[in-house]
Amino acid sequence: MANFYKDNEDIQFLFRNIDIPGVADAVEEGFKFAKDFDYAPVNLKEATENYDLVLDSIGKLSGDFIWPRSEGIDRQGSHLCEDGNVKYADGIKESINMLAKADVMGFTLPYRFGGLNCPNIIYSIAIEIVSRADASLMNIFGLQGIAETINYFASEEIKQKYLHDFAAGKVTGAMVLTEPDAGSDLQSCKLRAFQSDDGQWYLHGVKRFITNGCGEVLLVLARSEPDRSGGLGLSLFVCDSGPTVHVRRTEDKLGIHGSPTCELFFDNTPCELVGERRRGLAPYVMSLMNGARLGISGQSLGIAEAAYRIARDYAASRKQFGGAIEKLPAVRDLVIDMKIEVETARALLYETSRVVDYDISYTKTLEINPPADKEQLKKVKDASRRYGRYAGMLTPMTKYLSSEMCNRVTYNSIQVLGGSGFMRDYPCERLARDARITTIYEGTSQLQVVAAVRGVCSGTCEKYIAELAEKQYEPQVQDLLAILKANTELLLKAVVYVKEKGVEYMDLHGRELVDTAIAIICGYLFCEQASGKVDIDVETPKSDNGQTKMSMKKRKELLARRYITKNASLIKSLIESIMSGNVSSLEQYDALAGAVPTEK
Repeated sequence: MANFYKDNEDIQFLFRNIDIPGVADAVEEGFKFAKDFDYAPVNLKEATENYDLVLDSIGKLSGDFIWPRSEGIDRQGSHLCEDGNVKYADGIKESINMLAKADVMGFTLPYRFGGLNCPNIIYSIAIEIVSRADASLMNIFGLQGIAETINYFASEEIKQKYLHDFAAGKVTGAMVLTEPDAGSDLQSCKLRAFQSDDGQWYLHGVKRFITNGCGEVLLVLARSEPDRSGGLGLSLFVCDSGPTVHVRRTEDKLGIHGSPTCELFFDNTPCELVGERRRGLAPYVMSLMNGARLGISGQSLGIAEAAYRIARDYAASRKQFGGAIEKLPAVRDLVIDMKIEVETARALLYETSRVVDYDISYTKTLEINPPADKEQLKKVKDASRRYGRYAGMLTPMTKYLSSEMCNRVTYNSIQVLGGSGFMRDYPCERLARDARITTIYEGTSQLQVVAAVRGVCSGTCEKYIAELAEKQYEPQVQDLLAILKANTELLLKAVVYVKEKGVEYMDLHGRELVDTAIAIICGYLFCEQASGKVDIDVETPKSDNGQTKMSMKKRKELLARRYITKNASLIKSLIESIMSGNVSSLEQYDALAGAVPTEK
């Protein structure tokens, strides 16, 4: 019996050490829902047990049911039928049904709609587990942000119309945003929204690259103000799939074959306005996309975890030159780096999810139940601003880090397996194909860096790192904290230099700045894990003294030491590059990149 939750010792350790008490109290609003819903927890102990049970259920389902179907899903794929309907791969349809029966399709929705009201940090763990089993299925399971967006911004009538069905798993949805001439640049959307004389809204135009565009409920970004260009002319609408929504084609693509990517034509489709006019892009779609970026981070993590496990097993069992290939230093180094990269991305994703949970909680408090006491109100407002800024910086950081990591780890997994990894005998090649999209959709890595570097250079990163530095750590990591402190001073020095050079220079060296900030932040997170309040024993290969287990806190200390000391020289190199004043990419582009290729 496979269980993708219980068999992951890092998740087990983090579940016992992350701030579940804080986020549980925040989302349960002091456990006030227990009086109206018999399945809502009455206290922290019950909430923790509930989260553990939900993740255990998803872990079993992922290990026993979804993973065995993933190869068949990849080979069968999704197809557009002659009647205009899209046919899912059999395994996708079966897995969606099983997830619905497990009551996990309304993961973060409130109890009153039949949801589980789980915090984002638990949802991120669930997405990772499902994605390890099948990355393409996550593109349907992980689209629960559509229901969340309706819950946050739509009228009560629209909420009642859609959210019960979402929570019951009766419908799936799609974020209908991009167009042929509006990919990352959503401000350029042209799909038209117009009103008839009786006030009914309609949609007309084409949308492209729509994940699960065949879903039953569509959230559509459209131009409702024809006389206004840019984002202020856009509003958000919800509509049902139906006879006026035509799937013109499904894309023939490299990976995630179980998830249909559709081109849609809206032929005067009746729809309803979500929230207020002209607020479609900001804040509604930006909120939706930030949630989706956490989802892609979790998806990347799941893919990488699967790829690492295959490589680890192969390196231990494949015999060459008279022994297992893991005895070779180069292979050993590769496997260790893969494992550390996965745990680094997990540390940042879970921390970001925690920050997002607090951001949402403080925002809701101010909107729904602001404190009457002025001092208390000021504290809540300050906390809301602080967590909002942290979430705005960490969300693109985690999406960038996890998705780039995912591509490296799947690439290296194939490398460890050699020729066998290139063949379809092992899932490595499928995982590498599935990984490739993660650095592209919901904003490319380059756009994530542009978003994150603003937080690095605005003072947000400095305040956040200062909070991390003030935490209590155990004596064995004090020397590592000194390295992190020195690296932070280097980063701040570089930020001053970059700000003097201007915005264009900041964007040019954004990747180096963000990489440096991430290395420092994750160094602190590893030190925090090595100082965790709860320890567990984890399995290790049999040592010379016969031991087969070791303390996870001790292992995390070793990991922190390797990560921080190895990154120290890298950070110095990055800072030197940032402060070099090199602008050759700006000034010598034509000479260095050469002319646009033409046939002669």
